[in-house]
Amino acid sequence: MEAVAVIDFETTGLSPAQGDRATEIAAVILLDGKVVDRYQSLMNAGVRIPSYIQELTGISDAMVRSAPPVAEVMREVAAFVGDYPLVAHNASFDCKFWDAELARISQKRRQEFACSMLLSRRLLPQAPSHKLGALVEFARLPVAGRYHRALADAEMAASLLQHLEEELRCRYKVGNVSHELLRKIQSVPKSKLDQCLERHRQAR
Repeated sequence: MEAVAVIDFETTGLSPAQGDRATEIAAVILLDGKVVDRYQSLMNAGVRIPSYIQELTGISDAMVRSAPPVAEVMREVAAFVGDYPLVAHNASFDCKFWDAELARISQKRRQEFACSMLLSRRLLPQAPSHKLGALVEFARLPVAGRYHRALADAEMAASLLQHLEEELRCRYKVGNVSHELLRKIQSVPKSKLDQCLERHRQAR
């Protein structure tokens, strides 16, 4: 598979449209099954973090007060990611914040997201849950650190992506796993997965 950037945000809430902002971001570059580069930073958006979010993430108001401004961090991470295809677990969430925070610095996303959660629902339907922690436990993947911290979650999402690629190679006999194929798989109904992969194999 080509190199991809796996990203994860920690935020003050669920929706940038409701005024929620990013508090931390991490991105890891995954190439040939290995993480070859990493970026992580807290960021100061000048907003208060709700107490329940502080308990969930361990990120406090004091921590972000001393962090770099969000605009500086977003410029750095956007340059770090460049044009690599993007991956996130529950990508609809991260995509919203990626787009919203880029817009604040007059930038736009140049690539599409693949979603390891949607992919796991199709390729690991037997998993008891498709939350990241449950999938890490189910697939016996290494725990990279505290859940709900950006770098640990990005590392674990990268491990999960590698596991899903192995599922495609071993169980479904797909030789060439591309980001484009992952996006096709995540959007196809579960009942049509076999047909989707068969068309992919025949096209090779």
